[in-house]
Amino acid sequence: MKLDSFDSLFVHELQDLYSAEKQLIAALPKMAKGATSEELKGAFEKHLEQTEGHLERLDKIFKHLEQSPGRHKCKAMEGLIKEGSELLKEDADEAILDAALIGAAQRVEHYEIAGYGTARTFAEMLGHTEAAELLQQTLDEEKDTDQSLTELAMTSVNVEAQNQSEL
Repeated sequence: MKLDSFDSLFVHELQDLYSAEKQLIAALPKMAKGATSEELKGAFEKHLEQTEGHLERLDKIFKHLEQSPGRHKCKAMEGLIKEGSELLKEDADEAILDAALIGAAQRVEHYEIAGYGTARTFAEMLGHTEAAELLQQTLDEEKDTDQSLTELAMTSVNVEAQNQSEL
């Protein structure tokens, strides 16, 4: 796709988000399986459900714009997921691995927050009100997930990792 207009840049951003969400749908079950904290497993499973909803919203936007998600591959998400997958192969104590997985998940969330914020702003500027609203809904959920991961880290997972390190 040639980026020859602000509209084409908006569609490109949406395609990047679509690819990122598809990759995340494949990765989240592996992260949930690798986590030892039941709370962390639950957080990953909840985010998987949300991510499926994010993809549905993007599908609605593409349909409304009469565009296609295409075959674009989000290289940034690919790299973030690869880093997370490598953590699962490490010889790590359980609590330490859980703390590492939260860090990896939050890097993903921050990437998604940046992408959805950008796409929402583009939609607003282009007068795509419905798309902007759908993107804002997803942006709000991504921020909530990030906050939930922070709270989980601060109240249990990272505390357990620190305690395990002090033994």
